[in-house]
Amino acid sequence: MSPPPPLWRHHDFRQLWAAETVSQVGTQVTMVALPLLAVTLLHATPFQMGVLTALETLAFLVVGLPAGAWVDRWRRKRVLVTGDLVRAVAFGSLPLAAALGVLTLGQLYVVALLAGTATVFFDVGYQSYLPSLVDRAQIVDGNSKLEASRAVAQVAGPGLAGALIRVLGAPALIAFDAVSFLLSALFIGRIGHADTVPDRADRRPLRTEIAEGLSFVVRHPLLRRMVACTGLANLAGSATDALLVLYAVRRLGLSASVVGLVFSAGAVGGLVGAVAAARIARVIGEGRTIPLSAVVFAGAGIAVPLASLGAPVPLLLAGWFLESFGVIVYNVTQVSFRQRLCPPGLLGRMNASVRFIVFGTMPLGAFLGGALGTWLGLVPALWIAVAGQFLAAVPVLASPLIRMRDLPDGWDGGRVPGGEPVAPATRG
Repeated sequence: MSPPPPLWRHHDFRQLWAAETVSQVGTQVTMVALPLLAVTLLHATPFQMGVLTALETLAFLVVGLPAGAWVDRWRRKRVLVTGDLVRAVAFGSLPLAAALGVLTLGQLYVVALLAGTATVFFDVGYQSYLPSLVDRAQIVDGNSKLEASRAVAQVAGPGLAGALIRVLGAPALIAFDAVSFLLSALFIGRIGHADTVPDRADRRPLRTEIAEGLSFVVRHPLLRRMVACTGLANLAGSATDALLVLYAVRRLGLSASVVGLVFSAGAVGGLVGAVAAARIARVIGEGRTIPLSAVVFAGAGIAVPLASLGAPVPLLLAGWFLESFGVIVYNVTQVSFRQRLCPPGLLGRMNASVRFIVFGTMPLGAFLGGALGTWLGLVPALWIAVAGQFLAAVPVLASPLIRMRDLPDGWDGGRVPGGEPVAPATRG
């Protein structure tokens, strides 16, 4: 049997890849512009920044589980296009309100919640769509290319924001993000793959279908450890994210342009990680790559509070580089494992269950970061977040993964290589 053609010649994958690239650039611009808008124009406090960051991911906790069951019932292409259009309208309202002089922190909260809800459905559909577009053997390569685009966006986006924010202002940069979502919808609309959805007569109660996805995740002895690691890491990371721009501007005295450029240059680590992820997994093994990369991104977090003692730009640069590298290598490896492991008809619910757990901790972490920053101060709160990152690595370090080279392609509920026998997953 001849090997499939390379992905750069795969029309539908190219459209998905282009959509992801353009929307990620816009998103990375907004990741700098939105908190700067809140801090500099609306004078947000640490607690208010925590609330804003929490609302961006609250939907993963509220609708994360049913989203997977709904996506498995719907045409995924339609889900992706709708998600892009909703985010375009939501973010497009901010520069309009700023131009009219009626922008408020309340509107930022509403936009964060709406865009976050659309992102839940988009991300579940997106991760469930890739395995249906490409050959099974190309999933790791596809994820590496998509993560490379994300990493390039993390390099270009903040740098673009830092260079343009003094000239155009934060509202105009957010308008750029709105346009990027419109372009993403256009590219996804050009995908020719015909979606198939289960017949309505074969549908079971929503609660039953949700339980199947959640059961698959929590009963798999390797997957549940990865989910525990990712969830705890996101809890701690969101506490840092809620305070980071405020800390850089008010405590470290960095200008908006320097913040953007430091994050942009540091994100080169993510690009290196995306390019190297497949090779690293081949050399040291997929299983070992997961705990080792978790240690890398946990250790890199030390640079953030350490920057308060001096040399903030070099420290933030080095820390951001290593953290981005570790996170991307970790994500490429564990997401590819999940996509190979799960039956196609369960992908939406499995991805939604994972995201409910790992992203559901993010609003809690952001709210906690804002509260700790108000109560203890910015630097002590950031040190607590670093301790949380190291705690997050424990579930994968103290597991069979550290002794495993290869990860299984499927699971029948029995023994996992390097692990103990477990009961088979039950159907709800």
